[in-house]
Amino acid sequence: MLRTRSYTAMLLLLLVALIRAAHADAQTTASTAVAIVVHPSTRIDNLDFDELRRIFRGERQFWPDQKTRITLLVRAPVAQERKLVLEKIYRMSEEAFRQYWIAKMFRAEVATGPKLVYSSEMARELVTAIPGAIGFMPASSVGSGVKVLKIDGRLPSDPGYILR
Repeated sequence: MLRTRSYTAMLLLLLVALIRAAHADAQTTASTAVAIVVHPSTRIDNLDFDELRRIFRGERQFWPDQKTRITLLVRAPVAQERKLVLEKIYRMSEEAFRQYWIAKMFRAEVATGPKLVYSSEMARELVTAIPGAIGFMPASSVGSGVKVLKIDGRLPSDPGYILR
Protein backbone atom coordinates (compact mmCIF):
# COMPACT_ATOMS: atom_id res chain seq x y z
CA MET A 1 0.00 0.00 0.00
CA LEU A 2 2.83 2.37 0.86
CA ARG A 3 4.54 1.51 -2.41
CA THR A 4 1.33 2.29 -4.37
CA ARG A 5 1.07 5.69 -2.67
CA SER A 6 4.70 6.44 -3.56
CA TYR A 7 4.08 5.58 -7.20
CA THR A 8 0.90 7.64 -7.22
CA ALA A 9 2.70 10.61 -5.66
CA MET A 10 5.54 10.33 -8.18
CA LEU A 11 3.08 10.15 -11.06
CA LEU A 12 1.22 13.20 -9.76
CA LEU A 13 4.47 15.16 -9.42
CA LEU A 14 5.48 14.14 -12.92
CA LEU A 15 2.08 15.16 -14.27
CA VAL A 16 2.27 18.56 -12.54
CA ALA A 17 5.79 19.10 -13.90
CA LEU A 18 4.66 18.23 -17.44
CA ILE A 19 1.67 20.57 -17.21
CA ARG A 20 3.88 23.40 -15.96
CA ALA A 21 6.42 22.77 -18.74
CA ALA A 22 3.68 22.76 -21.38
CA HIS A 23 2.23 25.99 -19.95
CA ALA A 24 5.66 27.67 -19.89
CA ASP A 25 6.31 26.48 -23.46
CA ALA A 26 2.95 27.88 -24.60
CA GLN A 27 3.72 31.23 -22.97
CA THR A 28 7.17 31.32 -24.58
CA THR A 29 5.68 30.45 -27.97
CA ALA A 30 3.05 33.15 -27.61
CA SER A 31 5.65 35.80 -26.82
CA THR A 32 8.15 34.72 -29.47
CA ALA A 33 8.64 37.23 -32.25
CA VAL A 34 8.03 36.22 -35.84
CA ALA A 35 10.80 37.25 -38.23
CA ILE A 36 10.08 38.24 -41.82
CA VAL A 37 12.77 36.63 -43.95
CA VAL A 38 13.70 37.17 -47.59
CA HIS A 39 16.14 35.83 -50.15
CA PRO A 40 19.64 37.17 -49.36
CA SER A 41 19.89 39.08 -52.65
CA THR A 42 16.80 41.16 -51.87
CA ARG A 43 17.96 44.77 -51.76
CA ILE A 44 15.35 45.87 -49.26
CA ASP A 45 16.33 45.92 -45.58
CA ASN A 46 13.25 47.57 -44.10
CA LEU A 47 9.53 47.60 -44.85
CA ASP A 48 6.89 49.70 -43.24
CA PHE A 49 4.03 47.63 -41.89
CA ASP A 50 1.54 48.78 -44.55
CA GLU A 51 3.92 47.72 -47.32
CA LEU A 52 4.40 44.36 -45.60
CA ARG A 53 0.60 43.93 -45.57
CA ARG A 54 0.39 44.76 -49.29
CA ILE A 55 3.04 42.13 -50.06
CA PHE A 56 1.44 39.44 -47.91
CA ARG A 57 -2.02 40.19 -49.31
CA GLY A 58 -0.75 39.87 -52.89
CA GLU A 59 -1.41 43.53 -53.66
CA ARG A 60 2.27 44.02 -54.46
CA GLN A 61 3.70 41.21 -56.56
CA PHE A 62 7.13 42.54 -57.55
CA TRP A 63 10.00 43.90 -55.50
CA PRO A 64 10.22 47.63 -56.30
CA ASP A 65 13.99 47.82 -56.75
CA GLN A 66 14.54 44.56 -58.63
CA LYS A 67 11.49 43.87 -60.79
CA THR A 68 11.70 40.36 -59.38
CA ARG A 69 8.42 38.57 -58.71
CA ILE A 70 7.65 38.13 -55.02
CA THR A 71 7.13 34.51 -54.01
CA LEU A 72 5.11 34.39 -50.81
CA LEU A 73 5.80 31.45 -48.49
CA VAL A 74 3.22 30.80 -45.77
CA ARG A 75 3.40 28.24 -42.95
CA ALA A 76 0.85 25.44 -42.72
CA PRO A 77 -2.25 26.06 -40.59
CA VAL A 78 -0.93 24.25 -37.51
CA ALA A 79 2.01 26.64 -36.99
CA GLN A 80 1.76 29.15 -34.13
CA GLU A 81 3.53 31.80 -36.21
CA ARG A 82 0.85 31.48 -38.90
CA LYS A 83 -1.82 32.33 -36.34
CA LEU A 84 0.11 35.46 -35.38
CA VAL A 85 0.59 36.47 -39.04
CA LEU A 86 -3.11 35.93 -39.79
CA GLU A 87 -4.04 38.02 -36.77
CA LYS A 88 -1.54 40.87 -37.18
CA ILE A 89 -0.86 41.14 -40.92
CA TYR A 90 -3.98 39.75 -42.58
CA ARG A 91 -6.45 40.54 -39.79
CA MET A 92 -8.35 37.44 -40.85
CA SER A 93 -9.45 34.09 -39.55
CA GLU A 94 -8.15 30.90 -41.13
CA GLU A 95 -11.35 30.51 -43.17
CA ALA A 96 -11.33 34.15 -44.30
CA PHE A 97 -7.68 33.76 -45.35
CA ARG A 98 -8.51 30.73 -47.52
CA GLN A 99 -11.49 32.49 -49.09
CA TYR A 100 -9.41 35.63 -49.70
CA TRP A 101 -6.82 33.74 -51.73
CA ILE A 102 -9.39 31.65 -53.61
CA ALA A 103 -11.17 34.85 -54.65
CA LYS A 104 -7.91 36.57 -55.70
CA MET A 105 -6.92 33.62 -57.87
CA PHE A 106 -10.45 33.26 -59.30
CA ARG A 107 -10.44 36.93 -60.33
CA ALA A 108 -6.90 36.46 -61.79
CA GLU A 109 -5.53 39.20 -59.53
CA VAL A 110 -2.53 36.99 -58.76
CA ALA A 111 -0.70 34.40 -60.84
CA THR A 112 -0.52 31.99 -57.91
CA GLY A 113 -1.40 31.92 -54.24
CA PRO A 114 1.08 31.59 -51.40
CA LYS A 115 3.33 28.55 -51.36
CA LEU A 116 2.66 26.38 -48.32
CA VAL A 117 5.63 25.38 -46.17
CA TYR A 118 5.51 22.83 -43.40
CA SER A 119 8.42 23.82 -41.17
CA SER A 120 10.82 26.62 -40.40
CA GLU A 121 13.57 24.57 -42.02
CA MET A 122 11.55 24.27 -45.22
CA ALA A 123 10.83 28.01 -45.17
CA ARG A 124 14.53 28.76 -44.72
CA GLU A 125 15.53 26.41 -47.56
CA LEU A 126 12.97 27.85 -49.98
CA VAL A 127 13.73 31.47 -49.10
CA THR A 128 17.41 30.86 -49.83
CA ALA A 129 16.63 28.94 -53.06
CA ILE A 130 14.02 31.24 -54.65
CA PRO A 131 15.06 34.78 -55.63
CA GLY A 132 12.30 37.16 -54.56
CA ALA A 133 10.98 34.83 -51.86
CA ILE A 134 9.56 36.18 -48.61
CA GLY A 135 8.34 34.18 -45.66
CA PHE A 136 8.16 34.13 -41.90
CA MET A 137 9.36 31.99 -39.04
CA PRO A 138 9.95 32.28 -35.31
CA ALA A 139 12.88 34.62 -34.78
CA SER A 140 14.53 31.89 -32.73
CA SER A 141 14.57 29.62 -35.82
CA VAL A 142 16.32 32.03 -38.17
CA GLY A 143 19.62 30.60 -39.31
CA SER A 144 22.21 31.48 -41.89
CA GLY A 145 21.34 32.01 -45.52
CA VAL A 146 18.31 34.25 -45.05
CA LYS A 147 17.97 37.97 -44.57
CA VAL A 148 15.75 39.25 -41.75
CA LEU A 149 13.84 42.40 -42.66
CA LYS A 150 13.24 45.24 -40.29
CA ILE A 151 9.58 46.18 -39.97
CA ASP A 152 9.05 49.87 -39.31
CA GLY A 153 12.80 50.10 -38.57
CA ARG A 154 12.74 47.34 -35.93
CA LEU A 155 14.19 43.84 -35.87
CA PRO A 156 12.44 41.00 -33.99
CA SER A 157 14.79 41.51 -31.03
CA ASP A 158 13.96 45.23 -30.73
CA PRO A 159 11.40 46.63 -28.28
CA GLY A 160 8.16 47.59 -30.01
CA TYR A 161 8.53 45.05 -32.83
CA ILE A 162 5.03 44.56 -34.19
CA LEU A 163 5.04 40.81 -34.88
CA ARG A 164 4.93 39.43 -31.33
